[in-house]
Amino acid sequence: MDIKNQFPIFNKNKNFLYLDSASTTLKHKHCISKLNEYNKEYSANIHRSVYPIAEKATNEFELSRKKVAKFINSNKDEVIFTKNTTEGINLVAYSWGLSNLKKDDVILITKMEHHSNIIPWQFVSKKTGCKLEYVPLNNDGSLDMLAFEKMLTKNVKLLSIIHQSNVLGIINPVEEIIQKAKNNNTKVLIDAAQSISHLKIDVKLLDCDFLVFSGHKMFGPTGVGVLYGKIDILDDMEPFLFGGQMIDTVNEQESTWNNVPMKFEAGTPNIAEVIALGECVDFISNLGFSSINNHLKELTDNYLNLLSKFNHINIYGKDLDRGPVISFNFNNIHSYDFCQIMGQHDVSLRSGNHCAQPLLNHFNTNSSTRISFHIYNNLDEINMFEDKLKKTLSLLS
Repeated sequence: MDIKNQFPIFNKNKNFLYLDSASTTLKHKHCISKLNEYNKEYSANIHRSVYPIAEKATNEFELSRKKVAKFINSNKDEVIFTKNTTEGINLVAYSWGLSNLKKDDVILITKMEHHSNIIPWQFVSKKTGCKLEYVPLNNDGSLDMLAFEKMLTKNVKLLSIIHQSNVLGIINPVEEIIQKAKNNNTKVLIDAAQSISHLKIDVKLLDCDFLVFSGHKMFGPTGVGVLYGKIDILDDMEPFLFGGQMIDTVNEQESTWNNVPMKFEAGTPNIAEVIALGECVDFISNLGFSSINNHLKELTDNYLNLLSKFNHINIYGKDLDRGPVISFNFNNIHSYDFCQIMGQHDVSLRSGNHCAQPLLNHFNTNSSTRISFHIYNNLDEINMFEDKLKKTLSLLS
């Protein structure tokens, strides 16, 4: 698969090696074109006016909702547009968590979660008196499924779990996990930020109660995300924000709310970004998940083989089945120094704790280097990476 020419950022520098897709993916040309189209041709507000360009904007916005719904196999009214994955989790924490959880209830998460799937639940725990518990990990970083089964007691009212780790790339067995949770009458939220662009997700088949992801992780713009929720749960939830199109009626002392999904989309949304997201959904669907995954697996295996040849390297979760993410450290070399020098060689990597401090604590480190790939990367880049890696190590040794 060689579609690098469909990503305009490479037009400026053909030798630019981007290996930070777990942070944000590069923008596809159709996404950029759609953003420009809205701003140049029909940049009106939505759901409010009947003049032609306003109707055009509204139709394009709602078309994106239909595309996303088809993409994850939900009903369109179960698709709520947010700013990002983080906002989607916070919406559930505030609107569902604060109203439905109480003392002695348990929220269950794992030690591999992104901070965005930890801190909102810490807040809910403190506000409601419910307990926040963590499923431990095996030595290699995989989820301890035996511990999970023991911890899944009748008091666990919510399980919130990452689909694919943004540090290790490990893909959790969410089908099995959700089934066990459902048998326990436990609500389930899936953080699909890392998986949405390369794993086929069918929310009806999964039977999750909530699912969240971001547009910028799937070749789209920043500032737009999606919260899926089962319609009966969403109907019972209170709004997260107030004002704008989430309102039905307003009196001096009382107000009523619009129907779902409008109830959770207060104010003027990021219209252009939502419209462009629909283009990204089309792009991924046309490529096909099988083609995407075959390409990413080949890249991941080759990078793992290359890194394994070096001495004094610690590859975290080396033998795990994973998505296109690898984290590692070279002995006695700080990840920040390594990534900074690689950056001077036009190689974009990520250093730090990757917003997953509990997971890095598990490996007794506070920082790592992370490389992550996507469809615009190819096997020809590996020789370039190896050459620049050797040059960087020679400078730091």
